[in-house]
Amino acid sequence: MQDDVGTAGEARGLPRIADIARLSGVSTATVDRVLNHRPGVRAATVQRVLKAAAELDYLPEADLRAAMAPKPTRVAFLLPAGTNRYLTGLGQLVRASEAALAPLGIKAQVEFIKSFNPELLARSLLQHWRKADGVAFMALEHPAVREAVNELAERNVPTVTLISDVQNCRRAACIGLDNRAAGRTAGHLIARFAGRRPAKVAMIAGSLSYRAHEERELGFLAYLAEAAPDVLVLGLREAHDDEGESYRQTRTLLAHHPDLAGIYNIGGGAGGVARALREARRERDVVFVGHGLTAETRAMLIDGTLDAVLNQDARSAMLAAAAVFANLRAGREAMHGIDAPRIDVIFRENLPQPTP
Repeated sequence: MQDDVGTAGEARGLPRIADIARLSGVSTATVDRVLNHRPGVRAATVQRVLKAAAELDYLPEADLRAAMAPKPTRVAFLLPAGTNRYLTGLGQLVRASEAALAPLGIKAQVEFIKSFNPELLARSLLQHWRKADGVAFMALEHPAVREAVNELAERNVPTVTLISDVQNCRRAACIGLDNRAAGRTAGHLIARFAGRRPAKVAMIAGSLSYRAHEERELGFLAYLAEAAPDVLVLGLREAHDDEGESYRQTRTLLAHHPDLAGIYNIGGGAGGVARALREARRERDVVFVGHGLTAETRAMLIDGTLDAVLNQDARSAMLAAAAVFANLRAGREAMHGIDAPRIDVIFRENLPQPTP
């Protein structure tokens, strides 16, 4: 479009792209990229080119104002695919929140990728360095993921980890709970509900490749060892946030341990645990504590199958991640003005109103 304007302008003796290039000290190719809104030009250079175009009256004032307005920061949310209702709901929330993110200057998109595959996650991260200004993702603790984060940082594409973090890399921030504290809270709840008597309890995790799940396990075990030494923990089973696998694991636990007193579901797949408890008619006497408030876990709290949910508010997590990218764009510290996420402990009696 601008090439046509430049050709016509040249015939009328008006400023040309070459004139803008000379005044701004860049190549004509760079001027062409800026005027046609193509990526790959530094923000300072864009402003210099537009300022020169304004001084030369190359474009109408309204067009220049529109061109000089900051473009939205393009943020990609990478979330695990599967049956984890909380993560599915988070992705749906991001897709429905264009109006809420606009005041932060954020334009978001969501991609679901295969869960528990660090090499695939690393490749997905690297694929976004040209098409996103920042990436928010649920991290797996793996060298390939760390290297991908570091490479994006080298290319000035910041990353924010959601819910589960990855250490020793150049990610900009983490929007996640204190998961050691979350695990300790679950231990406290199960010990109290079980009556602090000798009892058997079990843990079902998504995967310990998620640092969040590993830290929750450590906090849970530490609390019980300190405050409820008579509680026997049967060990941890990984169900990969899959409801079918969670169901099978719970069925096996109940069959082998008819005196089972409690289950701590560290990740997703709560529906599978609940189904097994109901089939065995144990939903009233096995203490069940899980993570993530969804329509499903809400219904299980109401019917009494689930005793408590530890929750990180999904909308707050999304807005906090967006605020990190807005801070970085403005030259502020990543977590400026952002509160650390809190652990919401939700029972049937204090259920918040469902969001529309």
